[in-house]
Amino acid sequence: MDPASLRIAVIGAGPSGLATGHELLAQGFTNFTIFEKAAKPGGTWHLHTYPGLACDVWAHAYTFSYAPNPEWNASFAEQAEIEAYLQRCATAFGLDPKIQLDTRIVSLRFDEADAAWTLESEAGEHFEFDVVISAMGNQHTALYPSVPGIDTFEGDSWHATRWNHEVALEGKRIVIVGSAASAVQIVPELAKVATQLTVLQRTPNWIMPRGRQIYSRRQRNFFRWLPGYLQAVQKGQRFLMSLVHDAVTLGHKRMEDFEKRARKFIHQQVPEGDLREALTPKSRYGCKRGLVSDDFYPALQRENVELVASGLSEVTKEGIVTADGRRIPADVIIYCTGYRILDFDRFAVRGRDGRRLDEVMGETPEAHKGIAARGFPNFFFAVGPNGLVLNVPYFVTVERNVKSIVSLLLEKQRQGARALEVREDLHREYNDWMEERFALYSWGSASCDSYYRNAAGRAPFLFPGDFKTYERLHEEGGIAEYETV
Repeated sequence: MDPASLRIAVIGAGPSGLATGHELLAQGFTNFTIFEKAAKPGGTWHLHTYPGLACDVWAHAYTFSYAPNPEWNASFAEQAEIEAYLQRCATAFGLDPKIQLDTRIVSLRFDEADAAWTLESEAGEHFEFDVVISAMGNQHTALYPSVPGIDTFEGDSWHATRWNHEVALEGKRIVIVGSAASAVQIVPELAKVATQLTVLQRTPNWIMPRGRQIYSRRQRNFFRWLPGYLQAVQKGQRFLMSLVHDAVTLGHKRMEDFEKRARKFIHQQVPEGDLREALTPKSRYGCKRGLVSDDFYPALQRENVELVASGLSEVTKEGIVTADGRRIPADVIIYCTGYRILDFDRFAVRGRDGRRLDEVMGETPEAHKGIAARGFPNFFFAVGPNGLVLNVPYFVTVERNVKSIVSLLLEKQRQGARALEVREDLHREYNDWMEERFALYSWGSASCDSYYRNAAGRAPFLFPGDFKTYERLHEEGGIAEYETV
């Protein structure tokens, strides 16, 4: 069967959706549509626009392998630059005609008789495809704290991922709930304009210096004119990132080295006393997401900024109440409280025998090699449960995943199969193998309390190993791991 005859739906036009489209075209699949709910492609880098937003991975490492970007303005790229890069890539890859914007898919249903998926949009449109590839980001749905009174506040409030640019913050009393990835970028910016900025921190984070370097025109010319030089810089940045695997492995000396370096950074930036003590983590490195920042610690030491080492217990009409009972008045409350990870109820997916994806995943989300779930034929994840590797940039894992998916589709067409569904025995064997490995890492250990682990104590987000292992597992796989119809 001709690859061009296969009807494929890709949901989401962020980095993983664009990587999927690129791989499909490269392998001769042309009959596909990328559905994007927003007005432009770019995914999280189009949707999120909070002050200070930038990538915490080195810029030249944070690109598609086949689309290096010599035009980055600095060693760490900011949101607007990354969004523009992704939109240029969509055009350069030839994907613009394939992307259907302003179309939010709300439900999918598999018809076993036809071996086809019917998709429904929010506007009531219906589409039929043979294969669905979900490229919806895993960090998308805003997570708010579950405390009383959150809807009673009479001032302005919002989640960091849904920034309200219409509210002027100059001269305001602002409370930031949370002190992790988004907060370390937002706090230094708001500290410049707020009359009083209060930052609530439940637990401290390991923070490394970012050392952001602005690239001169001459450096950018070198990147542009000497592709080998750019490639060497990219390899160097990705090598440094690869060290993270050992740094989050319990008992490994590199974990101690990372913690020692981070403590030294705190001591250099924050004088001895209560603030330094409050900012020093008690957890092991990697339990919570490692952060980078050059200006968060200095911002906390401004006269108009206070770090409160306590969680949120209540929101009132006038402000907030901390877990230790302190009442803090506010004009604006901003929730830097993260996302609902792996929220499979974002759209209704019904697979074989009418089973629902959100119910099947439940508290124990599982996938085969991060890309397929039992009971959902011809349905794939660009990044599913445990389908992300910590020690490489996001793009690297995504490219590996979609390469495996498209290879399966090629073999499906060669064999004339109507549907593929991962074998139950291999699906179980793979997930049991992973389960035994989670305790090797700080983020998977039972002693860790972070978004990497869910309420059931499972760690469904990251792959328990390095990228070399992950890639080998994918290369050893293939259509023999699937039942064909």
